Amino acid sequence: MDKLTGQPRPSLLGVSSALFLLLFFTNILPYSPFTRPTVDASLLSRCKSLKTPAGPPANFHSRVQSDRFVPGTRPTLIKNAKIWTGQDNGMDVIQGDILLDKGIIMEVGRVAHNGREGSNVLDAHGSWVTPGIVDLHSHLGVYSAPSLEGSEDGNSIKGTIMAWVRAVDGLNSHDDSYNYSLAGGVTTSLILPGSANAIGGQAYPIKLRRTHERTPSSMLLEPPYQINSSLPPNPSHIPWRHMKHACGENPSSVYSDTRMDTLWAFRDAYNKASQLKKKQDEFCAQVEAGQAKGDFPDDLQWESLVDVLRGRVKAIDLDALVRLSNEFKFPIAAFHHASETYLVPDTLKRVYGRSHLKYSIQASNAFVGHPPAVALFATNARYKREAYRSSEFAPKILSENGLTVIMKSDHSVLNSRFLLYEAQQAHYYGLPSNLALAAVTSNAAETMGMGHRIGYVKKGWDADLVLWDSHPLALGATPQQVFIDGIPQIEKPHIHKKSAAFQHVPKVPDFTKEAQDAITYDGLPPLTSSSTTPNTVVFTNVKSVYTRSAGAVEASFFVQDESAYGVVVVRNGKIICTGTESACLTNSVLDDPEVIYVDLKGGSLSPSLVTFDSPLGLSNIDQEDSTNDGMVLDPLLQNLPKVLGDDALVRAVDGLEFQTRDALLAYRSGVTLAVTAPSHRSFYSGLATSFSTGSSHKLEPGAVVQEVTGLHVSVRHFGTPSVSTQIAALRRLLLDPKGKWFEVLEGRIPLVVEAHSADIIATLVLLKREVERETGNRIRLTITGASEAHILTKELGEENVGVILNPARPFPFFWEDRRILPGPPLTEHSAVTKLMEHNVTVGIGIQEIWDARNLRFDVAWASLEADGKISKEQAIAIGSINLENLLGLDVQTEGSDIVATMGGDLLEMSAKVVGIVSPSRRLVDLF
Repeated sequence: MDKLTGQPRPSLLGVSSALFLLLFFTNILPYSPFTRPTVDASLLSRCKSLKTPAGPPANFHSRVQSDRFVPGTRPTLIKNAKIWTGQDNGMDVIQGDILLDKGIIMEVGRVAHNGREGSNVLDAHGSWVTPGIVDLHSHLGVYSAPSLEGSEDGNSIKGTIMAWVRAVDGLNSHDDSYNYSLAGGVTTSLILPGSANAIGGQAYPIKLRRTHERTPSSMLLEPPYQINSSLPPNPSHIPWRHMKHACGENPSSVYSDTRMDTLWAFRDAYNKASQLKKKQDEFCAQVEAGQAKGDFPDDLQWESLVDVLRGRVKAIDLDALVRLSNEFKFPIAAFHHASETYLVPDTLKRVYGRSHLKYSIQASNAFVGHPPAVALFATNARYKREAYRSSEFAPKILSENGLTVIMKSDHSVLNSRFLLYEAQQAHYYGLPSNLALAAVTSNAAETMGMGHRIGYVKKGWDADLVLWDSHPLALGATPQQVFIDGIPQIEKPHIHKKSAAFQHVPKVPDFTKEAQDAITYDGLPPLTSSSTTPNTVVFTNVKSVYTRSAGAVEASFFVQDESAYGVVVVRNGKIICTGTESACLTNSVLDDPEVIYVDLKGGSLSPSLVTFDSPLGLSNIDQEDSTNDGMVLDPLLQNLPKVLGDDALVRAVDGLEFQTRDALLAYRSGVTLAVTAPSHRSFYSGLATSFSTGSSHKLEPGAVVQEVTGLHVSVRHFGTPSVSTQIAALRRLLLDPKGKWFEVLEGRIPLVVEAHSADIIATLVLLKREVERETGNRIRLTITGASEAHILTKELGEENVGVILNPARPFPFFWEDRRILPGPPLTEHSAVTKLMEHNVTVGIGIQEIWDARNLRFDVAWASLEADGKISKEQAIAIGSINLENLLGLDVQTEGSDIVATMGGDLLEMSAKVVGIVSPSRRLVDLF
């Protein structure tokens, strides 16, 4: 995490163009037993081990107990479940029972009524059971939460090539993230070093179950023998190894290298490894001939790369790594991050060997070849040049080209607790449901090299399962229980009952044309509306209409019966009629030759959403300074230039850029209004502004909705002088009769303070009381961030202090965030429901500009977590009217934008935004 911004550090965590290598040993015929008796037996054994294929022993599935079984664990019988097994390419679903015992799955299907004597019996009542979620790319334990000095072990800064360092040596078993990720159904993660180095070091699969030993070693899944010895203890079986590589901008930026320098570092390292491999092979040939002299040639620094040359690789920087694989003759198992792979699927098929070698324990020398897998984010994109052409349709396109798609978290770039959300988004944008689930279970396990024991619900596999409260691809799907090695992981889970509709695979829109456009336009398809019209537009087959009324959202039209679906008539950007065809389709409408009809197919119209707290409109590519407005100078940290004066108020409106791709994508997702404050790293930000995400430029009517909305500062425990110093600065500025903060004192604009700690929030409430007492004025105070605001719900409600939660689903990034309210299944309440119970006005913000488009899913998720305590109308308000009130927007109801969705309402996964109705601009944009 960046300690100044509180945001993930992509350059250190490997947000793009990172790759890692999964090392398997090459398929070579077993060593002949006819050896010369005079040869040193230990040398023979070591040479033989070089030819042993990696993977489980051939008799692995004859085991009757897991190597991870904890004595005393009672058997568990899960009854009456709908089981997604992961088999048959993710198409196999059965109704039945599952018996867990000795750390493995003993039976699947129909099991005797009580299982085994002493079994815990859990009735699923028809709920879904899947394999545990498998995260193929995570930094759990090496970038720990909360982040503290000395708790980050993700990168070595000793050099560009660091193949010999090991993630397990930096693994923190006290990371708070383990429990939270478990609560999202994650049972296994591959822990990688960061991507500051071209070769960052060795990675390790772990299970997230806390062990009695409480050691990193006890969490490892089939660790390579090298962590404990120099020679394999069993020459007939060698576990797979993993290694992290990174290409492109990350290592280049850290070590001031060019991409050419990075590729030379790769070639030089592999050349050294190749020479060592050659010496070993020549020495072993002499051993077999009985002519060996001296010691086995080895080098601790390069032995892991020799294993690469004897095995398997996952890679990314596409063309360059493909060439490297062919030069040194090693296959590539998977490309990670791989933002542009969907544009060049055939490039992946040119990898050396054109195969991802998968060891089959059914036929010990049989290997199945296929192109490398691709591990992706769903919508996290455009944070650097290499990711600028990322597409939400990449999973769909890659799967249609016969490539294996995997969704990953890169935790804590994305909170791995919600890795399943990546699969849900991929499904929404076109990845078939069977492949979307496989992307975080079976396919991830296979690519990790662990498909022989995890990733499936299958007899003999590890007892790692998740019982869900809804279909796993339904938005907000939450574990009712998680099992690792047959041990339940959530004590007293809080379970909210969901309707039967959530037990089915969610229906999603058709994005065939959009996916094709992504390819046609080389990753940068046009994002402006296909049709903009001031003329009459008639929306037909309308199921619901949500409107603003008296500072709230209400359902002004709603029908259940398809035969009663209504129409909405819009003229010059204003709704002139909502109701039946007979009432609204008057002669003046029917006789209009330019009228446009849009079939919403059971869709809806609702208020558009508002995005806040990212630098949307001030940033194009986060890590490219030349594409951004830049950071505000902070008077607490530096002397301001005289030309600015002593207390200049910086205005975000002056730095606005329009038609950025993230703003346009937000617009096409129903987020038509953005509130943006000047970008800052510490205490002082400045005056925020609001603008239309769909406008072309600042001079266009309606582009700048409100030049100044509120005054923004941040009070945090790092990146600035002490918290007490920051409060002192606020006190002086608010009480200075000659200051320029009079608009805050007069209540004309709100004071918006980023604060996460409950202690800081309490101090701000006391400061508000003090200033109001001294001045006689009423201050409008809004807290954003607010990770621990739930601790002060009563006081915030009484003081009329509003809260904007950001992120919407909390995570303990820093010490001041540690007391989060995580929500189900760990707690009954979420922060949203807890605050709203005490009449606190709540909104939801986003941290990064790419995420603005997902606000509709964030507010829907908040509603789903509330167990009926939040209505759909209230959820829409959380993402619209509430934010406007909290941030100081004076938006007139009759001038606010309206979103038209096809196939459902704005908060449903079945819905697709097809138009924006804009009364203020007197037009309708159709997509």
